[in-house]
Amino acid sequence: MATAQMVRDIMTTDPVCMPDSATITEAAEQMSRRNIGDVLVTDRQGNLEGVLTDRDIVVRALAEHKQPDSTLLRDVVSEPAVTIRPDEPVSRAVQLMREHALRRLPVTENGHAVGIVSIGDLATERDPDSALADISQSPPNR
Repeated sequence: MATAQMVRDIMTTDPVCMPDSATITEAAEQMSRRNIGDVLVTDRQGNLEGVLTDRDIVVRALAEHKQPDSTLLRDVVSEPAVTIRPDEPVSRAVQLMREHALRRLPVTENGHAVGIVSIGDLATERDPDSALADISQSPPNR
């Protein structure tokens, strides 16, 4: 099996992006509907502001007694987002994820999200026989 050389070869395209004016409830609904654990948060111009994960919702909102229907994504998003371009090598994605202890790395062009690389994507690409690759390729629990 050939190893992907560029981020564009392993990234998930068409990431779910939501405006920073959306509510936590709206983000949670998108995550549930699409079986994902994060959404990319953008400003009015569509520029990436940060990443909101299901864990962020729990730790930064629910545990702080914030109201999901009225708390905006801009108030709980992880920012600034560490990003990578699709034309960068996969090894750079690995380096950034290690340096910043990231599980997800947004892929941007001119400030706009075009994809996302997860730790599971890297495991599947780099070591398809690993336990993490198996878990990453399994359907989500329901």
